[in-house]
Amino acid sequence: MNVSETTLRHDLPPELACPISPVVDLVFSRWTTPILWALHEYGRQRFVELERRITTISPKVLTQRLRQLERDGLVVRTYYAEVPPRVEYEISDLGRSLAPLFATIAEWSPNLDAVEKARREYDAKRSGA
Repeated sequence: MNVSETTLRHDLPPELACPISPVVDLVFSRWTTPILWALHEYGRQRFVELERRITTISPKVLTQRLRQLERDGLVVRTYYAEVPPRVEYEISDLGRSLAPLFATIAEWSPNLDAVEKARREYDAKRSGA
């Protein structure tokens, strides 16, 4: 039996049967990739540092995403009981295990030029039809 036969459930609709859908939902939600990238690229950071690096995210959404990433095991939150208190975030080993996936996607990214070209051609055909 091959992998697709063991991992795909043919009795379910494709969106539920596809074995990568939960991974895509987890890893490629709106703010997950920029947060994980920043933590991987720059190491352990405080909230304000992440906020400065990802300028288009609101503090509320950053807080929500960091909590979810911590819950998912992709980010580690460390609280220091100092005055004033300090909190730092870092990517976990589980989060770091996504590096090959991100590297593969980065290798594919030059194809975005071809995607943009295809979009322009499609739009030109649709507007001329």
